[in-house]
Amino acid sequence: MKTAIVTGATAGIGKATAVMLAQNGFRVIITGRRQEKLDSLKHEIKSLHKQKVLPLCFDIRNFSEVESALGKLPAEWSKIDVLVNNAGLAVGVNPIQDGVIDDWERMIDTNIKGLLYVTKIVSRRMIEQGSGHIVNIGSTAGTQVYENGNVYCATKHAVHALSQGMRIDLLKHGIKVTEVRPGLAETEFSVVRFKGDIESAKKPYMGLIPLSGDDIADVILFAITRPSHVNLNDIEVTPTAQASSYYVFRK
Repeated sequence: MKTAIVTGATAGIGKATAVMLAQNGFRVIITGRRQEKLDSLKHEIKSLHKQKVLPLCFDIRNFSEVESALGKLPAEWSKIDVLVNNAGLAVGVNPIQDGVIDDWERMIDTNIKGLLYVTKIVSRRMIEQGSGHIVNIGSTAGTQVYENGNVYCATKHAVHALSQGMRIDLLKHGIKVTEVRPGLAETEFSVVRFKGDIESAKKPYMGLIPLSGDDIADVILFAITRPSHVNLNDIEVTPTAQASSYYVFRK
C-alpha cells in the first residue's frame, strides 16, 4: 500500500486530495495547523473510505516543527511514496507601495520556505528508498503577474522555478516532480486573501463556473498514477471560461 503526505489538508484542494487519494487506495498523512479539522478529516476518511490516516498538526513555516513531525515518523509510515506540497495562501490585495509586511511574510514563509522545509525532509527519505513523487501546487500566477498580485505572484513564480530545480536535482535519484498550476478555483483561498470579507471573496468567481478542490485532486491523482517511466512536469488547469490570468469570460 502506498503512502502520501498532503500538506494544508484541512480545507480546499488539500482536503479534496487527501480524500481522493484515500478513495484510491493510498494511506494518507494529513498536515495542517487546525487540529480539530485534521481530526474531522481523519474520522471522515476512516469511516467512509476505510483507510489509514495519520494527522500531524504543525506549522510548515517553522522548520523545527517540520523536522520534528516529519523526521520522526512511526516505522509503518516511514516510506513516503507521494508528497503533495499544497499548503499555501494569498493575503491582501494591496499595490506594492501599500503592502502590509505581515501579509508579505505570511506568503513568503508559507508558499516558499514552508514548501522547502517539507521537501528537504521528505526528499531525503525518497532518495534513501530510491523512489517517490513530489507534487507542488503552483498557480497560473506562477507565470503571469496581475495587478495587486505582486508578492503572491512572486511566491508562485518561486514555486514554478523550484519545481523545475527539484526535477533536475532529483533526476538521478529516480524521483518524479510535477507542478500543478490551477487558475480560478473556489476554495477558502479567496476568503483568506480578502481577510474574511465574504462578499469580496465571491467576486472573482462571479459569472463563471470555477474549478473546485475535487477538480485539482483529480488531476493530482492522474499525475501520480502514470506508468513509472512517465513524468508530467507542468500541468496548468483553468476553468473553461478562463484562458489566462488576464482573460476571463463572464456571463
